[in-house]
Amino acid sequence: MNRIGLNMEKANALSDSLNDLLANYQVFYMNVRGFHWNIKGEKFFELHVKFEELYDDLVLKIDEIAERILTLQGVPVHTFSEYLDISEVKSAKNFTDGKDCVESLLDSFKVIIKKQRLILTLSEDADDEGTNALMSDYIREQEKLVWMYSAYLG
Repeated sequence: MNRIGLNMEKANALSDSLNDLLANYQVFYMNVRGFHWNIKGEKFFELHVKFEELYDDLVLKIDEIAERILTLQGVPVHTFSEYLDISEVKSAKNFTDGKDCVESLLDSFKVIIKKQRLILTLSEDADDEGTNALMSDYIREQEKLVWMYSAYLG
């Protein structure tokens, strides 16, 4: 058992999955920062603000995920080269069109939510309520965002 009373093997598997999620969040975060900086067109003011709201939320989640890994006695990955090697979310370079940016957000959320659902299953099996609650909260929030961004696209 580790210091918080979880099976060490299961906690290590959770840490590995959380590191994978962390890498995906970091790439997603940088993509959204780029969207915020580079958006052009008639929806500039609306999307510029929405992208800032999103990256502010993502950076908080990144910190929470890294701290959860540490709580499980793991080590968070912390280099961009690792993030790029691990992440299923790919870098979105030179996006300026609002529709393309929102489509990329939706693609990224699909990856992130899928990974969080897997972690939810692992944390349930490990009797890890802390990780379970975190993933549950993220999924609930992000499913609503997916609905809203999808509605934006029509």
